Amino acid sequence: MEWESRMEVVELEMVLRTFESVLSQIKWRLKISSKRRLETDILALCTEMRPVVMVDYGGKMPELQEQLCAFLKHCKEDCSVFKPLHVMVIEDMIYLVHARTFAEFVKSSLNLEMRLIFVDLEHDPPKMITQAEESPVAAELVLAQKTFLSVFSENGIKIDHLEHQKPEARANSDSFYYKPTSLLSSEVIDLGECIKDTHVTVPTLNGWLLGYPIVYLFGMAHIENAINNLSTKSLHLFQVLVCRSVRCNRGSQAQKEELMSFSVPYDLSLEGMTEPWVETFLTRIRARQERCSQIWISLQMEVNACYPQAIAL
Repeated sequence: MEWESRMEVVELEMVLRTFESVLSQIKWRLKISSKRRLETDILALCTEMRPVVMVDYGGKMPELQEQLCAFLKHCKEDCSVFKPLHVMVIEDMIYLVHARTFAEFVKSSLNLEMRLIFVDLEHDPPKMITQAEESPVAAELVLAQKTFLSVFSENGIKIDHLEHQKPEARANSDSFYYKPTSLLSSEVIDLGECIKDTHVTVPTLNGWLLGYPIVYLFGMAHIENAINNLSTKSLHLFQVLVCRSVRCNRGSQAQKEELMSFSVPYDLSLEGMTEPWVETFLTRIRARQERCSQIWISLQMEVNACYPQAIAL
């Protein structure tokens, strides 16, 4: 499924003004690098370049959750462009989600419109497998995807849900209740318990959630094998870089910013940029960029080799 850009430059300028004003209002003092990353992530969500981003900067939980909730609450009061954005929490990880775009993304995943390629880390050496191949671990990811679809819709967040359903019932029902965990509960979607019941591992879940074309796959019983198998391999680091227009960069000269990055074992990506799956991925993400080219003026990918190193999964 392809997404249409629904945002003009003038709206983005409003987003940037609101961004600065609210940070000052709630006295959230971010490091320069963290502030820039948050700004880029917000713009990526608002322009629908990405449906989900992980916020692994700007502080630690639970303070980070409180700051993000306060930030979004005030932003939504000042600027309607922020209204589709929500804070989502899964265990100790925190994300920002564009509800409608994420619902479309989940549907396209379940309908196999966007086919994933997995790297099986349970065996040495790791190997690539397609989504079409039967895998009980991949089935756990599908169950998690159905859980997300029971929360998010193209109209936003589903409210008519049933509390404490089992994952099988949640995955096949239209909706379910989630329990807010903050005083600013209208901004928080806590799916920790729901996703835990699906037994999908965090790296597998995040690989799909964050829109990577290659997803590391392994079950809970094989975490140690996965760490060992990945830590002893050279990797390719793929970085997707974007540049904003001057008007969306506060008049400053355009500079490269990382939209996302992901790794793939070197031996499984020897062709680098010319790998067929890379070309397919770039075609898809460039189509999104071209629909908002007045905001994101360029997009490119860089690939760098990394020697074996300790990996935390």
